[in-house]
Amino acid sequence: MTVLTPSDIPSLSLLYKLRKLSPAPPHARLPATLHGPSTRPAPSKSLNDRLCLLRCDITTLSVDAIVNAANKSLLGGGGVDGAIHRAAGPRLLAECQKLGGCATGSAVITDAYNLPCRRVIHAVGPVYDPLDPTESERLLAGCYTRSLELAAQHGCRSVAFSAISTGVYGYPSREAAPVALSAVRKFLVGPEGDKIDQVVIVTFERKDVEAYHEFLPLYFPPVAENEFAAEQTTETAEQQENEAELEAEAEAVASELPSAPTSDPSDMGHTGKKQRHGND
Repeated sequence: MTVLTPSDIPSLSLLYKLRKLSPAPPHARLPATLHGPSTRPAPSKSLNDRLCLLRCDITTLSVDAIVNAANKSLLGGGGVDGAIHRAAGPRLLAECQKLGGCATGSAVITDAYNLPCRRVIHAVGPVYDPLDPTESERLLAGCYTRSLELAAQHGCRSVAFSAISTGVYGYPSREAAPVALSAVRKFLVGPEGDKIDQVVIVTFERKDVEAYHEFLPLYFPPVAENEFAAEQTTETAEQQENEAELEAEAEAVASELPSAPTSDPSDMGHTGKKQRHGND
């Protein structure tokens, strides 16, 4: 198992630079969501540096916290939920048994035990209700917001999300992605947003990959090179040199990214924590 640290995970800024992520077409419309924004937001290098996208097995990430797509019992299940429990070991189940479950649309936080991350946030997404999509959206957005609140409260500055509710719970990926992105964006620009340095969107199934590639450029558009240059009114020679080095390193970073997974998340190789971040 290859453990990935926060520095191994590509930001949107890097993905745009490498043309792994394309700007949204000019005619593309921003979906209406409960948390907005109502119009296409202005590009922000700061936000694009903090948001990341990676297709991988979430149990391999050595971030501060990973967000599990859990069920109300918190006792594990299939897919990513089961993989996280298997990789963490029996002590995670023992801790979850003491919590008495979790309400749909909310989340709880535990230790991560044998996982390479420091914490696991268990978010309980809704079973999608096509007869009441607004309520489904409210509950799904609550998962992302509450997870980020818990991360901030527990000093978790890097957080990785699995795609909540888009598996057996039936939430369409093209509807779930805008809900997730609008909730994440609202938190990052809000009063507690500076407590989170890195949010990682982890995709696994092709339908989630395609949905995020479609909607990320609408919620977190790329910064044009001339716009970025205009902001740098006091750029020094040293900063220019660093920028040139980053350009040279970009392709090297891309070449070292893990290949897209071709099978279910695996618990193989999880023999213990590879790295710990600070104190619990």
